[in-house]
Amino acid sequence: MISPRTRRLKLDHDILVRRFANWSLIQISATAGMPPEVYRFTYNIKGLYVAHNGEILERDTHHLEVNLSLGYPRRAPQCRMLTPVFHPNFDESSVCIGDFWTASEGLDDLIIRIGRMIAYQECNTKSPLNGLAAKWASQHPELLPIDSRNIAPPSAESALNVSSQSTDTVPARTLGKSEPVSSLEPSEGQRNTTE
Repeated sequence: MISPRTRRLKLDHDILVRRFANWSLIQISATAGMPPEVYRFTYNIKGLYVAHNGEILERDTHHLEVNLSLGYPRRAPQCRMLTPVFHPNFDESSVCIGDFWTASEGLDDLIIRIGRMIAYQECNTKSPLNGLAAKWASQHPELLPIDSRNIAPPSAESALNVSSQSTDTVPARTLGKSEPVSSLEPSEGQRNTTE
């Protein structure tokens, strides 16, 4: 007999594959487990990161790792960015989703929500993981969102029939051609050290 957790993992995988098929903004780039318990996602969305010199720059490609622990779905997935993101709700080791996670939320909806966060379509500056990013976002609301495209695939109904539909996509810009958004004078311990 299949356990409820295994059934949920299989359902999540089936929905993720259907929902993000042919969608260039969010792609499943790797999985581990049968059914998968670890995912890597690639986001082709504009977001921010802090360069070594303290400048806040745009990046068009971001990588996320999601680990579905033994307590999943009662416990929130463990999410961490593999590429740095300058955002109030991200730090070097995690993405703050715990305040909003419920076992009834679909993993696909969570992945879309994280994409909206990367694009600064969503952010919580009241209880940030990154206080410097929260301060920056509060001081520069005219620059937000960084990416205004709809992060989610066109509709939930089309996800069921995605194999028979084509989706218009916007190609990501080439990295390295971004202009600085602004610069910071990061204090010790607040600087992301990888690009």
